[in-house]
Amino acid sequence: MKATARAHPIQGLIKYHGMRDEELRLPYHDSISVCTAPSATTTTVEFRPDATEDVYRIGGERVEGRGAERIDAVVDHVRELADIDHPVRLESENSFPSNIGFGSSSSGFAAAAMALADAAGLDLTRPAVSTIARRGSSSAARAVTGAFSHLYSGMNDEDCRAERIETDLEDELRTVAAHVPAYKETEEAHREAAQSHMFQARMAHVHHQIDAMRDALYDADFERAFELAEHDSLSLTATTMTGPAGWVYWQPDTIAVFNAVRELREEADIPVYFSTDTGASVYVNTTDAHVDRVESAVADVGVDTDVWEVGGPAQILSSTAALF
Repeated sequence: MKATARAHPIQGLIKYHGMRDEELRLPYHDSISVCTAPSATTTTVEFRPDATEDVYRIGGERVEGRGAERIDAVVDHVRELADIDHPVRLESENSFPSNIGFGSSSSGFAAAAMALADAAGLDLTRPAVSTIARRGSSSAARAVTGAFSHLYSGMNDEDCRAERIETDLEDELRTVAAHVPAYKETEEAHREAAQSHMFQARMAHVHHQIDAMRDALYDADFERAFELAEHDSLSLTATTMTGPAGWVYWQPDTIAVFNAVRELREEADIPVYFSTDTGASVYVNTTDAHVDRVESAVADVGVDTDVWEVGGPAQILSSTAALF
């Protein structure tokens, strides 16, 4: 009863903000994202009948406190679905920095859900596995189905699950990841989102944004899709910054990257747009034809960069890839 899975983290395009049900992690509204590769989380899990407790490690470090509680939510749901009660050992490793705004919780819980379901002998579709991953992180649901994916809001697992959106932009998109190391805590931002006076304004337009994004993806309209993503980043941040904590998570380097992107777009006529999730790091979205120039301009700001492509769905790996 052992399995290993790999999943890619997500970049939010039309991002969810706030949860109507914190236990089941049911968001207030739909969301759309794209997975980034080769950045990935690899996770091995094993159900151990002779063990006395669950053990979780990420990057070799024991996970305790709130982090362990979130993993418990996923593990316990799989045990319930499979009707087993064995303790679990879980080991996970990321190939990219965590807690700086690059979606490590999405790939982490997606890989965990895939591995747990397989190890427990559950024969599930990826949309069904996405409902398991969602209990750890709503964004993880979209990391299960991969590439461009849509998480539907709802009040139960039949409604609140992810599906992949087929689009020709999968081959064209390149993302320059601008690393701005500043620790962030997404869960707290979601918890207080609805207390912002900007939240209802966001709710009033986000459904139209979802429809517009799907339409742009179907048409493979790069500029329309990523202009929407850029504006959604500003909307998300406005809501977060006007919550009770007044949380300002952008850093000077974040703004410098924004300015470099706008200069490329306005003065050099390059199709390039910025996007952020809840963190200071920046996704700079462009096309394959322009990525070298864009990466050079972003690096000139003085930040570390990676170039990512579109990542596929979460996958079960062979036993030779196991972490233990």
